[in-house]
Amino acid sequence: MPPTLLLAAPASGSGKTLLTLGLLRAFRDRGVRVGGAKSGPDYIDPRFHQAACGRESGNLDAWAMDEGELRARAAAALGADGAGSAGDGIGGGRSGGDGSGSDGSASDGAGLLIVEGAMGALDGAPPEGKGSAADLAAALGAPVVMVVDAGRMAGSAALAPAGLRAIRPELEIAGVILNRIGSPRHEAAARQALEGAGLACLGAMPRRAALALPSRHLGLVQAEEHPELERFVAAAGAAAAAHLDLDAIAQAARPLRAEAGDRAARLAPPAQRVAVARDAAFAFAYPHMLADWRAQGAELAFFSPLADEAPDAAAGAVLLPGGYPELHAGRLAAASGFLGGLRAAAARGALVYGECGGFMALGEALVDADGAAHAMAGLLPLTTSFAVRKMTLGYRRLAPRAGAPWAGALNGHEFHYATIVEEGAAERLFDATDAAGAPLGALGLRVGRVMGSYAHVIAPASGPRSGR
Repeated sequence: MPPTLLLAAPASGSGKTLLTLGLLRAFRDRGVRVGGAKSGPDYIDPRFHQAACGRESGNLDAWAMDEGELRARAAAALGADGAGSAGDGIGGGRSGGDGSGSDGSASDGAGLLIVEGAMGALDGAPPEGKGSAADLAAALGAPVVMVVDAGRMAGSAALAPAGLRAIRPELEIAGVILNRIGSPRHEAAARQALEGAGLACLGAMPRRAALALPSRHLGLVQAEEHPELERFVAAAGAAAAAHLDLDAIAQAARPLRAEAGDRAARLAPPAQRVAVARDAAFAFAYPHMLADWRAQGAELAFFSPLADEAPDAAAGAVLLPGGYPELHAGRLAAASGFLGGLRAAAARGALVYGECGGFMALGEALVDADGAAHAMAGLLPLTTSFAVRKMTLGYRRLAPRAGAPWAGALNGHEFHYATIVEEGAAERLFDATDAAGAPLGALGLRVGRVMGSYAHVIAPASGPRSGR
């Protein structure tokens, strides 16, 4: 069971992602077999993790997955044979030796798993905040390293970690990383505050404008779009090695808690061979779902709509994941090979399934931010718009209707700004409620074996959610 740490913070924007990347690269450069994971439904941060450590990173969602599934997926995160997976080549990577140690820390052969929390440590889904980073740490038995943005404080640096310790006493607070430190005097004052509260300081990262990550409406700009990704990650690793106590951080990690019966609930693959769109427009597929399909014997054939590639003509199913089709609507409308291939797949009876951005691409048209309409595949009777925006965000419980790819209740998530401005007659795909159980009505559309919705499916609904 790999020694594990979880990086949490009082709020979003504290610097968790940058520090996670720095630690992943710094430990990899030391020769530690290190991997990353992300708390909650995030597609973008795991790709940066992969670039930093050369190993595929996935999602551990304490709302959508029960505690046994969380532990099972975390235990498999470094790969049973230690090799891991570099996926489709984002970032590079070598695996070196693991050093020597005997206390179960990251210096032994078990490697190190670094989990990046989401939002603030106690922020989860309403009504009770379930699924937070704190819930995930409790399920895994992972010590928490608090990242505190000390840019506008000094003596107050201990408030948030001490508060988390008081509110969730079952958690082990391994220590604190101070971020955005302005001077040695500033650092000394913040360290003194931590010491007075009985909290270990695991390092202090100075302000570095060059290590900022660009963002857009759904989060960070994707890793594959970063113009100098390797140089950026290398700089983050060098900064972590220079300013953080890597030895103390490694020693703070603890082996994952394991219980009899821990297992991952898998969704069945929709066909023996599945064509999966993968590029900057359709990048939001959960790694655990694709890995589960492979483990059940499915073959995956990736293709790029932006390169005007058609889905594999031998595939029994086509998956269009979410992503940013609204930023590439003109190119997609001109991609005759891609659109023709989708129509041919539907005509031969293949299952064609779109999530969020993929759902939009299956419609009649997509209106971009400037109000220009671009013709899409025309396989579902809807027009979506990024010019008429409304943020929709939240977990979903999904009850599939007849004809959906899976039977049984599902847990999912929505996060989009685009809206449906026109919708024709079609069967509905899911009946949905939000995280609090409030009915949301029907989601998605289905015409024969072509279907989709704005919801991203995460996992089967397999029982009580993780929580306090």
